[in-house]
Amino acid sequence: MSAELKVAMLAPISWRVPPRHYGPWEQFVSLLTEGLVARGVDVTLFATADSITSARLVAVAPTGYSEDASLDPKVWESLHIARLFESSAEFDLIHNSFDFLPLTFTRLVDTPVVTTIHGFASDATLPVYLEYSDRVGYVAISEADRHPALRYAATIHHGIDMTAFELGSGGGPLVFLGRIHPDKGTATAIEVAHQVGVPLVIAGIIQDREYFERFVEPRLDGVRVSYVGPVGPADRQRLLGGASALLHLIDFDEPFGFSVVEAMACGTPVIANARGSMPEIIQQGVNGFLVGTVDEALAAVADVGHLDRAQVRDSVVDSFGVGRMVDDYMRVYRQMLTDAHS
Repeated sequence: MSAELKVAMLAPISWRVPPRHYGPWEQFVSLLTEGLVARGVDVTLFATADSITSARLVAVAPTGYSEDASLDPKVWESLHIARLFESSAEFDLIHNSFDFLPLTFTRLVDTPVVTTIHGFASDATLPVYLEYSDRVGYVAISEADRHPALRYAATIHHGIDMTAFELGSGGGPLVFLGRIHPDKGTATAIEVAHQVGVPLVIAGIIQDREYFERFVEPRLDGVRVSYVGPVGPADRQRLLGGASALLHLIDFDEPFGFSVVEAMACGTPVIANARGSMPEIIQQGVNGFLVGTVDEALAAVADVGHLDRAQVRDSVVDSFGVGRMVDDYMRVYRQMLTDAHS
């Protein structure tokens, strides 16, 4: 399966592909698209006009609506999705990485559709997935995120470009990298760092402004706790490679977590609450620690120095590389096309 296969890749348009800093769904689309093109697949990427790709780019929205507040999300999302489905006959397969809304178009076209489900914001969206389950091949991004009411074509963990990360020296501060939101446990990370007496660097977008102002900003002093804002791909190696550990003390069932694998690719162990996909990624005492309480997190910080950073990196190179992810999706594409033809 190579150049004879024509795939339409539907990206979200909240951010550019690839994202400048935050945008995990857009990051996934970029990694998969470039990986498929490298395999000789003819990919057309439907994304924002400022996106960067080696695939053919088709765009309606000039940029991501999260980057330009003048863009109405519903208007541009509608135009964006319609643009792909109006040209669906040009493709052998559509890969929807947008969310549930494109599913409502799938019975209007003959082209097979694969949909990567990046997590459920709530069960309120489930009726859409159920309604079109006979028409779409669903892919879960972790075993933990599989909904019991849905049938899936596969579970495929995300992969990252391992060449973009290298083994770091570590020994530096603790790091928090992610959305600043109660779900992500930013305030808990601050408390753990305070109790162990190790500096903490916080990086990420402020998604919940009230939470930031009440629980994060008052603790910032630029020495013990620092906030460096969103961190793009070019700066992640420096931030993660020099960290003693990544604190990922989430308060929700994390569907995947790019930052967790990126940290490990730098040799940096991860201390995470044992929720969602974390037990699928973290090998206890090998590349990090799964915890359930603040006290357990404090003990884990004391133990991370005993882990072999080279072994931490080795634990994810094969299992979470982009090449493995592309292989997995190619298998799903083959099965979908076989089923469609039969």
